[in-house]
Amino acid sequence: MVKSALLYPLAAVAEIAGCYAFWGWLRLGRSAWWLVPGVAALLFFAWALTWSPADDAGRAFAAYGGVYIAASLGWLWLVEGVRPDRWDMAGSGLCLAGALVILFAPRG
Repeated sequence: MVKSALLYPLAAVAEIAGCYAFWGWLRLGRSAWWLVPGVAALLFFAWALTWSPADDAGRAFAAYGGVYIAASLGWLWLVEGVRPDRWDMAGSGLCLAGALVILFAPRG
C-alpha cells in the first residue's frame, strides 16, 4: 500500500506535466521546446507505472485513474490558479474510493 501511495502520485505528476507541455505548446502558444521536457515526463510516467504492485496492467491503470483525477485537480489549483469547487472534490473523492477498491480488494 505504501508503494502505491508513493508511485501513483509520482506517475500522475509526470503525466500531467507532460500533457501540460503539449497543452502549453498547442493551446497557449508556448515554444515547441516545451515538448522536450514534456516527452521526457511522459516517458517517465509510462515507466513509473510499470512499478505498480498490481499483477495486471489493466487493474494498475484503472486504480491509477482515480489518483490521476485527484492530481489533475491539484494541478488545476496549484499551477493554473483555479480552485476546484465542491463538485470537483466530491467527484475526486469518489474516484479515489474506487481506486482503493480496485487495487486493494481481496481476490481469490
